[in-house]
Amino acid sequence: MSETICSQDFVLSARSVASSLARLGRFDTGLQHPYHHVALPGRRLRDISVLCDYVHLQNLELSNNGITDLSCVSHMPFLVILDVSHNEISDFFGFKPPKNLKEVNYSYNNLTEMKDMSDYEALVKLDLDHNRLKQIHGLEKCRKLSYLSAAHNIIASVCGLDDVPLKDLNLRGNQLQSTEGLENLKRIQTLDLSVNYISSLAGLTNLHLLGSINMERNQIPEVEECKHIQNLLLLRELNLLGNPVQEQPDYRLSVVFLIQHLTTLDKEKITVEEKVLSVNKYDPPMDVVASRDHMTQLMYQLMQPQHLYDTILPNDDIPYPMLVLVGPQSCGKRELAHRLCEDFGDFLAQGISHTTREPYSGEENGRDYHFISEEEFELLVQRGDFLQTVQYGSHKYGLSRDAVEEVAREGLACCVQMELEGVLSLKKSIFEPRYVLLIPTIAENYKAMLRSRKLYTDAQMDAALSRIELYDNFNRERPGFFDSIIRCDNWERAYQMLERVVKNYLFYEDQEEEASGECNKKEKLPTEELRSDSSTSTLNSSEPLYRNYCTQAQQQVTSHKTPTELASIRRREEPVREAVMGKSPGVYSWLIRSSDESPGHSADTIKGDKQAYLAPTGITPLTDRRPGSSAKPVLPPIPPRRKTPQANSPQPSPSRRHVQASTQG
Repeated sequence: MSETICSQDFVLSARSVASSLARLGRFDTGLQHPYHHVALPGRRLRDISVLCDYVHLQNLELSNNGITDLSCVSHMPFLVILDVSHNEISDFFGFKPPKNLKEVNYSYNNLTEMKDMSDYEALVKLDLDHNRLKQIHGLEKCRKLSYLSAAHNIIASVCGLDDVPLKDLNLRGNQLQSTEGLENLKRIQTLDLSVNYISSLAGLTNLHLLGSINMERNQIPEVEECKHIQNLLLLRELNLLGNPVQEQPDYRLSVVFLIQHLTTLDKEKITVEEKVLSVNKYDPPMDVVASRDHMTQLMYQLMQPQHLYDTILPNDDIPYPMLVLVGPQSCGKRELAHRLCEDFGDFLAQGISHTTREPYSGEENGRDYHFISEEEFELLVQRGDFLQTVQYGSHKYGLSRDAVEEVAREGLACCVQMELEGVLSLKKSIFEPRYVLLIPTIAENYKAMLRSRKLYTDAQMDAALSRIELYDNFNRERPGFFDSIIRCDNWERAYQMLERVVKNYLFYEDQEEEASGECNKKEKLPTEELRSDSSTSTLNSSEPLYRNYCTQAQQQVTSHKTPTELASIRRREEPVREAVMGKSPGVYSWLIRSSDESPGHSADTIKGDKQAYLAPTGITPLTDRRPGSSAKPVLPPIPPRRKTPQANSPQPSPSRRHVQASTQG
């Protein structure tokens, strides 16, 4: 009955306290056993002065009452946890600070202003939700405070938190318009700024320990604001629900791309597919770009009338020969390509690419590039004229099919020059070129050469230098991607190496020097040995072993033949071998040269050579070439017939034998 009366009078009695005590513990010498915990929630209490006698309390829970005065807490020096939420307290920490007070819950009270908290050095957790605070200050000396929640107040600014080791900060539902005052929270890990008026994330750039940011229902206008938190590598959760930025197209993919280490966006898990799509959309790898370009060009080509091209050869196993010089800009590949086509004019011609950029000083339209406008370039793409296109910087480059076909129509191999992006696209086409990488290895020389051209800014030169590392890494990560690699720090040395590579590709040798050096050697190999060398090979003509065998055999034969015999052997050797193997002449052995355009051969000579190729080996000439002879045909004697008649086979009559002998004669 007395407890009921106390509850009605809103005054806490000793009997009520006694019924709420818990957690018996020891004190001082161990002979005393005080209670450490009192829980009196929802008692409608207003007067709790009786608690002044309970000096050993460590945990005091007085939530959901009507308390306005906490002066009794001054008599609890061992108090560690204080919960006075849902009361009517207006005096901020109106008691003498207990030495070990660590956790305080002041939520749902009538606090309007904070005061200096320098005496509360042990404070770790402070909850000030649902009050009327206008500003956060006075926490500078709280060197152990790691959790602060001041949600649903009317706070418009934050200050004095620079030296506070906060890990969790909740300022939801206030009137903040910026992140000012949060720049130096170096240890913050969880930040809740939802339901405010913040329009920029600039103040969070240096908070490198942040793992979760809640910006729901703010005023973030565009995805570009996420760049301020792009380098927060520990950030895993971001909530931008209810912001204007969500109305932008591809908003989610854009944020996922900018912050690729996120795992949760707007309370939804980010899938692996979303991450792949975002990268392929905004910064696709070169392989993806090449695949898209190849599909685009192929689609437009298939929309056009189809016909046979000059680059389509009779033998499907042997592709049309092409030589591609690859390297960073201004590494000398264009100059080397021009010189190469001049020196090997009987074998190579340059395929001229198209570009939308303006010509540099000294460049000629139709010789270096076909310079066209953006509209003309797009028209050529839609007509299916390109084999591959690439965008480098703000300009587009493309190799048209007609550029290659014009060279093939002349019976020559095509030589082109491009950068790595174009190579990736060209490798997906039906062509199988030989790729030669020209790479500078001395950065100072390369940069000096770029500067000497007076065409590039410092930023462009730095970008060009960075691409050297790109080429180097690409070559290391994909062994065999390039057929040959040549250092181009010295263009003359680079050309000498390139010349050797081309001669190796085309099986071209300086035949005149070899012939002149062996003019005095008259020794001849037996006919049977030569014939066996040319007929016993069973290697494939497209294999390197076959090519090496041919080279060695030719060197062996060359050391025993006269110049006239050498010329004859060179004309006959390869076609005879391929005829023995039942294959058509190889493309690389003949360099796809048209026979009617070969220098020094008339039509009659070519016709005679072709007839000579068809003549069987080992046939003696039917004309007497001795001096004074009348050049009449000399028939060889008829060998005796040695065939033994089989049993039961009919024997021809004497008259038939005579007819057959006459016919054979």
